[in-house]
Amino acid sequence: MAHSTVVGIDSSTTATKALLVDAADGQVLDARSVRHPAGTAVDPRHWLAACDDALGDWLTGAGAVAVAGQQHGMVALDADGDPVYDALLWNDTRSAGAARDLVEEMGGPQACADAVGSVLVASFTATKLRWLRDHEPEAAARTERVMLPHDYVSWHLAGRATEPFTDRGDASGTGYFDARRTVWRDDLAERALGRAVALPRVVGDGAAAYEADSGLVVAGGTGDNMGAALGLGLRPGDIAVSIGTSGVASAVSATPVADGTGAVTGFADATGRYLPMATTINAAGILDLHARLLGVDHAELGRLALASAPGANGLTVLPYYGGERTPDRPHATGVWAGMTPATTREDVARAAVEALLCALADAVDLVRSRTGGADGRVLLIGGATANPAVRALAPAVLGTAVHVPAPAEYVALGAARQAAWALSGASEPAAWDPGSTEVLEATPTPAVRETYALLRDRTVAWD
Repeated sequence: MAHSTVVGIDSSTTATKALLVDAADGQVLDARSVRHPAGTAVDPRHWLAACDDALGDWLTGAGAVAVAGQQHGMVALDADGDPVYDALLWNDTRSAGAARDLVEEMGGPQACADAVGSVLVASFTATKLRWLRDHEPEAAARTERVMLPHDYVSWHLAGRATEPFTDRGDASGTGYFDARRTVWRDDLAERALGRAVALPRVVGDGAAAYEADSGLVVAGGTGDNMGAALGLGLRPGDIAVSIGTSGVASAVSATPVADGTGAVTGFADATGRYLPMATTINAAGILDLHARLLGVDHAELGRLALASAPGANGLTVLPYYGGERTPDRPHATGVWAGMTPATTREDVARAAVEALLCALADAVDLVRSRTGGADGRVLLIGGATANPAVRALAPAVLGTAVHVPAPAEYVALGAARQAAWALSGASEPAAWDPGSTEVLEATPTPAVRETYALLRDRTVAWD
């Protein structure tokens, strides 16, 4: 019994979500969730408390555990392992200026992409370290270790009885890791912070990072997007579109991507391959905002949206409410265009859903253009897929059939699959049955994307 179950944890922006899973076939036996504090800067110790609350006594009988966490977040610790400053999360854009400076110091966008796989934007950990150096010099001077969110939680689960550890997937989103050679660029981390710091050891794909006296194996963990790909069983050619706090289009690739335009980030995955992706800061929050403005819940927002016409009767929304990452417009705000006295509540709801899907369609096109994944499936996951308007309009706006897997916590499930892999000692993760997908189809509405693109490109000068 001790080795029949594993635990997968998704330490996300909003919550710790934990799954107790059968190690043999991936069947979910139990699930728990504990909320995190809101904000883009958070005391990371909240994540540890949430993790402990979510797990309860599960680890007593489990064989292994793994954490998939929100990417990029800066966890800066002193010599005692205590935070010197709140963790700056991926969606904190205060380091946008630092990102531009670091890219210039590295020789420009293409040189930056060649070095670390991606062109730095405000999301990346390196930019947050530079911000800390410039704006909180006392905290920077006390920083001895830097970790990612999943590293910090994993180290906690190992009882801090071993050196901190990470994996190449999540490390590839720091801005100071070379995923092609699987080595830290200590020089880039030191350049960002202004002093040398200790970085976690990099655990091999599917390897155990620590084994407790009780026999519990702690796997290396990974980033949330890498965890989702593992949980979905994403195949080469497929593109996964996730609609959560962020919007993500990602694809598994056997070869690395170094996109000097910065549109696609060249991350590694959790299986020895690569996971190029395009990410938007604004995603499900677009629907949240419009629902709040209309005074309705998400189900009613969807009903209203479906009662309007394609193109929302002329209302087009550029949904960069919290700044944006793809395209790189950290200081942008939302724009509504085409509103008239005849605009209805239904049109406002429809424009929100279409804006969300147009932004994600742009992300899909970018990833396809860099990976050649035009013939694979488009899989749609994330909490917003429950919205009836998202389901109805996604194939119309994306212009292709959309596959919707059964609702599940795919990030946590991917972490559980990694835990089972580390427990088994096998060379490949177990081939858990991903289950069937629902295929959604609709008549394409290319005019919606064309109008959106006109507004997107016309407002560049406003940012």
